[in-house]
Amino acid sequence: MIIVEGYVRMESPEDFEKVRAAAEAQIAASRAEDGCIDYTYALDVLDPQIMRILERWKSWEALEAHFEMPHMHPWRAALANVNFLERSLRAHEVKETRDV
Repeated sequence: MIIVEGYVRMESPEDFEKVRAAAEAQIAASRAEDGCIDYTYALDVLDPQIMRILERWKSWEALEAHFEMPHMHPWRAALANVNFLERSLRAHEVKETRDV
């Protein structure tokens, strides 16, 4: 399994509203992709300028195919309307998963 995790820090807490509709469409389309286990964005409870990202994919190939999907184009266009102060996204290959 591949886990993508990280965050983006937006310039203003109101910035998320500029991309909310596009985010909802992006999440729905991504979750429907072959190889997507989970795909989610969340606003940080203590810092509304931070949007947390968590994705789970069956393989590197599924993640790479995701980047080429048609629904990525309107999402990237929507993101151009937001000023980001920070961005940190990492992908991890997970060999074992346990309930905790």
